[in-house]
Amino acid sequence: MITVSTARGDSPGTRRRAGTSRVPRRVTAGLAALGLLATTLVAAAGPASGGLPARWVGTWGTALTAPSLANTGSSLNGFTDQSIRQLVRVSLGGEKVRLRITNAYGTGPLTIGHASVGLPVSPGSPQLQPGSIREITFNGSETAVVYKGAELLTDPIDLPVSATAELAVTLYLPTATGATSWHWTARQTSYVYAGDKAEDLTGAGQTAAYNHFYYLAGIEVLTKTGAGTVVVLGDSISDGSGSTLGANTRWPDYLATRVTGTWPALGDPGVLNVSLAGNQVTKDGLAINSPALGDSALARLDDDVFSQPGVRTVIVELGINDVHLSGFPADQIIGGLRQLAIQAKDRGVRVVAATLGPFEGYSTWTADKEAVRQAVNTWLRGSNEFDALLDFDQILRDPAAPSKVLPAYDSGDHIHPNDAGAQALAAAVPLWLL
Repeated sequence: MITVSTARGDSPGTRRRAGTSRVPRRVTAGLAALGLLATTLVAAAGPASGGLPARWVGTWGTALTAPSLANTGSSLNGFTDQSIRQLVRVSLGGEKVRLRITNAYGTGPLTIGHASVGLPVSPGSPQLQPGSIREITFNGSETAVVYKGAELLTDPIDLPVSATAELAVTLYLPTATGATSWHWTARQTSYVYAGDKAEDLTGAGQTAAYNHFYYLAGIEVLTKTGAGTVVVLGDSISDGSGSTLGANTRWPDYLATRVTGTWPALGDPGVLNVSLAGNQVTKDGLAINSPALGDSALARLDDDVFSQPGVRTVIVELGINDVHLSGFPADQIIGGLRQLAIQAKDRGVRVVAATLGPFEGYSTWTADKEAVRQAVNTWLRGSNEFDALLDFDQILRDPAAPSKVLPAYDSGDHIHPNDAGAQALAAAVPLWLL
């Protein structure tokens, strides 16, 4: 297994691959083979005007859950004769886009009366650029019914998008939806309007603004350079708790920027973040009356990871909630992480794990839980279950107090990294691992 960490003192934005250890001969040989393969691909692709044939690749995704039992963000009661405009930042660019709409957690059919996608005038703005709105169709129709528990793929939409661009997706819901399929901690504002606003440029007149996603499970782009997807399966550290609202500064966002900023772009993967705040490896959120925390990661693998288009690598950043929320023993957490690795490899998916970060100073910290965290990290660092290990603990911890987050990276709650900390995590991921 390859272990990756970062040397203290590097600037958060610096690319690096410091602290690499235990690189077996088979890995070195594999890297040489990868280099040969890359050379072969470039030669086969020919000039940029020709290149590889266009294919659909995932460029954005999120994990959706059952609604809040307290109806947070109208997630339980749903919407009637209302439009929701959601802003998302893609990773890869492409010639066309198509969307995946889900009714996975609905109690009945979901009717979409009208839908559109467009380009915001500026990041985070519900106002759209003139001429950018494209009507979304489903099998040629502007209306669609998404049956209970089902997912719907839209028709291809003729809207070229650039890498790391923002899209605004507007869904008009003419009849009562009932319980929604939503993402609780979006770190991005979605705007709710009365009536059909799918073709409205202004984005003005919203009746509510929620920091959640609804019904939108994924976006794909038609691209000649993208190849497969990297899926981040994590908890609130990856979901963006502690990051600046609306700024797309989760560490997977920074990773997507690094990926798409490389040259040449041939073979770039999309980066899909299916992390959920509060998610655990071995326990469902519903077990503590919090369905918005999602099913356990083991239960999410099929829907949130293996079903993603062209998934080639999964980064697992999980376990700290099993420690601090549930107080599980190290053996239970390790057993769950081992199963994640085994099942990913069985599907032919490369699996990269991350160590559990420090959290002394957070309200649930105890010395006993710290011992469990250290035990899990010791196992991760010595295990060969994963293809590689990202030592997030080493990156985030304070050298003077290793059970605490480095002040420069602390969002203030002593467990979640701020934007600088998120950037440091992303900078420590070797792109050749993906």
